[in-house]
Amino acid sequence: MKKEDKALVIEMIGNTLAEYSCVYLTQTAGLNAEKTSALRRACFKDGVKMLCVKNTLLKKALEASEVDYSELYDLLHGETTLLLSNTGNAPAKLIKKFRDKNDTLPMLKGAYVEETVYVGEEQLETLANIKSKNELIADVVALLQSPAKNVVSALQSGATKLHGVLETLSNR
Repeated sequence: MKKEDKALVIEMIGNTLAEYSCVYLTQTAGLNAEKTSALRRACFKDGVKMLCVKNTLLKKALEASEVDYSELYDLLHGETTLLLSNTGNAPAKLIKKFRDKNDTLPMLKGAYVEETVYVGEEQLETLANIKSKNELIADVVALLQSPAKNVVSALQSGATKLHGVLETLSNR
């Protein structure tokens, strides 16, 4: 590959990284073509972008990025597949779901999620349980609505009781 071509690929990888807030580094070596295609389809269905890249080109793209990915550099060995998403837990859930159907692959090398770096396979469960931004917003809205719902419910039940008492008195 010519130096100019490498520069273009590095720029393309960098532009793609800039579009996403969550970067997962995985190892998919050992998956046959059928399982790799199934993983690609699952990624597409869940809105996760999957890229297979050379480690040296990826490292240069990470170094050129405005985000500090320096803790991930040590993980760039062997075969590396990127899973990119704007939802922090989507790739982790996808990996877990895919593993239920298939062996132990893909394996998590590390992840950069919401300005935090997670290193190692044992972090997969933690990443899968992280709530996304939309889930957190929904929880806050539900908490804010709860007291108002209780007040409305109490007022409605009081009105029903009062109506029942008045109806009973009018019948006598």
